[in-house]
Amino acid sequence: MTSTSTPTRSPRPAGVARLAAMRAAFGVLDTVAPHVSARWALRLWSTLPSNGGRRRDERPFAGERSVVDLPGRRSVVVETWGVGEPVYLVHGWGGWRGQLGAFVAPIVDAGRRVVAFDAPSHGESGPGVLGPRRSTAVEMTEALLAVVERHGEPAAVVGHSLGCTTTAIAVHDGMPAARVALVAPSADVVAMTDEMARRLGYAERTKREFASRLETLAGRPLTDFDLTRMAGAVPALVVHDRLDKEVPYAEGVRVSQAWPAATLETTEGLGHQRILRDPGVIARVVEFVAPSRPSRGAVAAQ
Repeated sequence: MTSTSTPTRSPRPAGVARLAAMRAAFGVLDTVAPHVSARWALRLWSTLPSNGGRRRDERPFAGERSVVDLPGRRSVVVETWGVGEPVYLVHGWGGWRGQLGAFVAPIVDAGRRVVAFDAPSHGESGPGVLGPRRSTAVEMTEALLAVVERHGEPAAVVGHSLGCTTTAIAVHDGMPAARVALVAPSADVVAMTDEMARRLGYAERTKREFASRLETLAGRPLTDFDLTRMAGAVPALVVHDRLDKEVPYAEGVRVSQAWPAATLETTEGLGHQRILRDPGVIARVVEFVAPSRPSRGAVAAQ
């Protein structure tokens, strides 16, 4: 959810120097003007990352493209494939619908319709309420609910990373879903805000002000974003890699242990992104979200 997550490789010298300068600035502002440092932290928190791995396109071919409008003259791009009960694909922070494209063909072959979308400021969708390249988990959840309202009650949802949080919030708030697959979920937003504070070097005054601003922006307490508090009866499959450097494996373990109807599947060496295109992971997720039944027609390029 934040562009300041742990890098997957050693930072370049320029990046190290920039981080050191930011830490020095935050250290001063935390003492003399915590409201200014909190505003800066909130801007960093809501700015999307720009690494290319999140722009991979795994779609088998283009589906039927449409647009769903949101309040405030916003809109999101939606793409669908196949027929039948809808299975929704929900990308993570800074991602887009094409990242989860490897799931499309097998889900359609299982007789379901796939619905994928780009959250505000993501992919091909227009800017969110905070402007281009900025968004929030609340806004991503709002988009999911609007797409579901247009395309129908989910037979299942497949979420990745922050898309797992988006999915869990929507289900917790009443969105019906027969089952959910959570790939590399983050367990607790509060822990993420603490990690950002450690990385940027600000202390309690800024942390309190930042949390207050974040809750005001979200319109709900930060504890509402804790997946371990959202445990419900919906069957869930949690898939997480032991070597995930963006969201630690322990997060997926915590989620699976907190949800009474959850099953944990562990992978080794796929990391945070390659897990979305691994044949074994795809097969397991599809088996879970679209149990075998007579196919309504395999995917074929049109």
